Amino acid sequence: MSASLSRPRVGVWLIGARGSVATTVVTGCAAITAGLHPPTGMVTETPAFTDSRLPALSDLVFGGHDTLDCPLPKRAETLTAGGVLPPGTATAVAAELAAADREIRPGGPTPGDTRSETELITAFADDIRDFVHRHALERAVVVNVASTEPASQGPDSPLPASTLYALAALRADCPYVNFTPSEGMHHPVAAREAERSGLPYAGRDGKTGQTLLRAVLGPMFAQRALTVRAWSGTNLLGGGDGAALADPSAAAAKNAGKERVLADTLGTVPEGEVHIDDVPALGDWKTAWDHIAFDGFLGTRMILQTIWQGCDSALAAPLVLDLARLTARAHETGRSGPLDALGFYFKDPVGEGPSGLSEQYEELVRFGRSLEQADGGGRAARPVGDTGETGDTGETGEAL
Repeated sequence: MSASLSRPRVGVWLIGARGSVATTVVTGCAAITAGLHPPTGMVTETPAFTDSRLPALSDLVFGGHDTLDCPLPKRAETLTAGGVLPPGTATAVAAELAAADREIRPGGPTPGDTRSETELITAFADDIRDFVHRHALERAVVVNVASTEPASQGPDSPLPASTLYALAALRADCPYVNFTPSEGMHHPVAAREAERSGLPYAGRDGKTGQTLLRAVLGPMFAQRALTVRAWSGTNLLGGGDGAALADPSAAAAKNAGKERVLADTLGTVPEGEVHIDDVPALGDWKTAWDHIAFDGFLGTRMILQTIWQGCDSALAAPLVLDLARLTARAHETGRSGPLDALGFYFKDPVGEGPSGLSEQYEELVRFGRSLEQADGGGRAARPVGDTGETGDTGETGEAL
């Protein structure tokens, strides 16, 4: 796919930029652009979006924040050894990985970091603005693909890191996508700022495996008038996500989205729970098992079991690229607030919209069609030095 000379370049600023998902995103984008692999899994590369005037993959420029210091080329080597990336692909796009790695800035807060929340937000926003300015980008989309953080402990607790990054995105005048279950823009402080900003945003928690199946099977049971008595599930996974979700508080945040899909599609929450087990030996691969007990005609009791075995990074990466392109185009056309039509991609979507996957897909396609003739009347990135601050203060008592 050749770069367009008439379209400006668009930035994709990844939170968790040296993680498995981010590395797969950068590697995959470069490999598809070079013609090394087809865009399998990318909905935006299907005919339904041909005329939506999305930024070309070759026009995307990557950067981000991370607290890790493992370079992207090295991380890609590890993913190749684990079977996540095809042999030879990381080597073929080593230059693109190195270029993206040069654009990764230290994240936070890290242990011993004495900066205030306001100072962290300002520093993160400055990094994003500098990225946009140096690459002469028309706009940038901030996408959170970091590990799941524990749920917030209450209104008086410090702002979670995901919310600091979300506020930094708003400060830098960038649309925001939360691909994780972390609080991000859902925090009351960030939610108020998002409403004032007039920027588009989407999230949360990418729907890649078990919940994707639930969004299909839940409507099936409801439409066939079959009574679901119990729905239990188990997830076995390793890697960074497995370690993060070993924390019960982080696992609870993850499971809330899985439960919402069932509640919305079935109209009730059946008995049963989802268990998440950290199995380090699995690396980036996971197994998700569901056991569904349901009643048929005359109360006949039946069981459906499903097993999903897949690679989270390879499932997530094409969705992240889709979301970055769609959100950038939404920003270009002047959209603001929650992007309801992107609920297709999330377990716990913002805004209003259907819960069944088929209906969500139809809404997404309608959204793509609405972008075809829309003028590019949205805001471009602000010049460096223009913060767009209004002097408002958040619940911390400091200007955010």
